[in-house]
Amino acid sequence: MTRAQLLQSLTGYFDNGGFESDLGRRIAWRTESDAGPPGEVLAGYLHEEMVPALTRMGFSCEVSANPDPRGGPFLIARRVEDPSLPTVLTYGHGDVVNGQSTQWREGLDPWRLKVEGQRWYGRGTADNKGQHSINLAALEHTLRARGGQLGYNVTWLLEMGEEAGSPGLAEFCTRQREALRANLLIACDGPRVSADRPTLFLGSRGGVNFQLQVKSRERAYHSGNWGGVLANPAIVLSHALACLVNAKGRLLVEGLRPKALSDEMRQALHGITVADGEDDPEVDPDWGEPGLTPIEKLVGWNTLEILAMGSGSPQRPINAIPASATAFCQLRFVVGTPWQDLKKIVRAHLDAHGFAMVQIEVTFGAPATRLPLDNPWVAWALKSMAASTQRPVTLLPNLAGSLPNDVFADGLGLPTLWVPHSYPACAQHAPNEHLLADVAREGLQIMGGLYWDLGEARGLPWH
Repeated sequence: MTRAQLLQSLTGYFDNGGFESDLGRRIAWRTESDAGPPGEVLAGYLHEEMVPALTRMGFSCEVSANPDPRGGPFLIARRVEDPSLPTVLTYGHGDVVNGQSTQWREGLDPWRLKVEGQRWYGRGTADNKGQHSINLAALEHTLRARGGQLGYNVTWLLEMGEEAGSPGLAEFCTRQREALRANLLIACDGPRVSADRPTLFLGSRGGVNFQLQVKSRERAYHSGNWGGVLANPAIVLSHALACLVNAKGRLLVEGLRPKALSDEMRQALHGITVADGEDDPEVDPDWGEPGLTPIEKLVGWNTLEILAMGSGSPQRPINAIPASATAFCQLRFVVGTPWQDLKKIVRAHLDAHGFAMVQIEVTFGAPATRLPLDNPWVAWALKSMAASTQRPVTLLPNLAGSLPNDVFADGLGLPTLWVPHSYPACAQHAPNEHLLADVAREGLQIMGGLYWDLGEARGLPWH
């Protein structure tokens, strides 16, 4: 079978209902991981859904408990044609965020795949069951097209706790370093830059979640009796936040701001637009770092967001000066940011502006990663993807969001290529999550082409 025939077979698999059947079965598994301790359904998805699919392709499979009790189990599946051949590692996650079933549009159920034209609704269609189902099918068809011999080894790592923050993933991969030894990571998660733009990204921005609190006293006091003589913690915190980020969304903490955007990054991002889909929100042109395009702000810069804040009782306000005020904040950052020193940097900044009373607690942090743009795997992947789609492919140096790519890039020392099969308005983590049929169909062809081209030994930068 030729490469072109492989892509035709994948198109037939999609058009004849094979992909819909496989994805529908997987969506029915209620693999929520962010609503408490991991349940038996997480292991069930691996044992009953993933292991049979991978075993059919000649993989040896092992499901292992998570070293962190907060996280679900892991699956390592290995297909070794010859120990002397190079190995490709791929990654996905079978867990999903909570279903939020009461909030879905009438006629939709998060645990039942429903096709409405281009939109395939269901929890996990975009994040990440639809994406790893595309990869599995593409690999199986490629294996068949090449007569049962890929010409390289493949290792699959599936986790069941990504939506809970991937607890235990780094420790597990360290313990399983030998089993996960590879030459390259190709994985799929996150969105394309837009639905009609095949996308390759090489890492992700990092993220730090932290909490700011002003606690002025033990209880509230009547605003008529004490207003004007007692400090209001909500007002104090509001001004403290304003010294971190201005009224136009510009990050003001020098220690957390990136250096000037490099010419290499500007060139890579030139001409890429954001928010051009029918369901995308309208970009606020004057928001964020001045002098940057929207894509440069998203991908090449750092942003500080206030995720939630509260003081008093918004549901039933009373005439009282509240006792405390809290803001939940997040820094999204690029490679080179001293994110591990965030608490010290923010502490010094607040103190310098007279806000020593603001308490800081860091609750979560994950590094930023980015494969160098001149890595030879980048040009190889772009060429393969363009050959499969017959149109230009967008290269993002890193995703605007965060992924556990540091485990693979830094922990395992791998070049990392991410090929997303979703789009920004897919409603992941929200009601009415969906996958676009055209994106999934094209994703099958992209992955089939990549898996086929990996079997062509000439000129591949394996070492």
